[in-house]
Amino acid sequence: MKTLFKALADFQNEVPTIHEETKGFNYTYSNLNSIFKIIKPLLKKHDLGFYQILDGRNLVTTIFHIKSGEQIQGSAEIPQVSLKGMNDYQTLGSGVTYLRRYSLSTMLGLITDKDVDACGTQENKQPTKRKFTATDAQAEKLKGTDGKDLKAKYIITEAQIKRYNELN
Repeated sequence: MKTLFKALADFQNEVPTIHEETKGFNYTYSNLNSIFKIIKPLLKKHDLGFYQILDGRNLVTTIFHIKSGEQIQGSAEIPQVSLKGMNDYQTLGSGVTYLRRYSLSTMLGLITDKDVDACGTQENKQPTKRKFTATDAQAEKLKGTDGKDLKAKYIITEAQIKRYNELN
């Protein structure tokens, strides 16, 4: 691993801050194309390469040294979320692109956005409640998850929905 780590350190000493003013919701970042334009020549110069593959619900990023064959690998789970105005495939594509950018940036030690993490204030979130229509069979399975008897319609918490999904 000595060869890979030396090449990676040399790469990190040479790569500039990569920040393009691509606008997100209340933040700016560099997109993959901007990142690739900067890092590809430097990776080549230091005999480094990478690849990213999907493994189930995970994005696996591998950084390798071309001449020695040494490699390091990281994995990030793609969260299953719903995004307004997008179907499941579009949401998955958005998650993959997001994780490709951040996994690669993390593993290579890149700075690709403005650090706004410390600018916000912590929110004290209450458990989310959703309306959920339960059949008699579903209500029976969920009975006791919070000590209450569920009927055909009942507002339940995310934890209860998760528990129901685990039972099925």
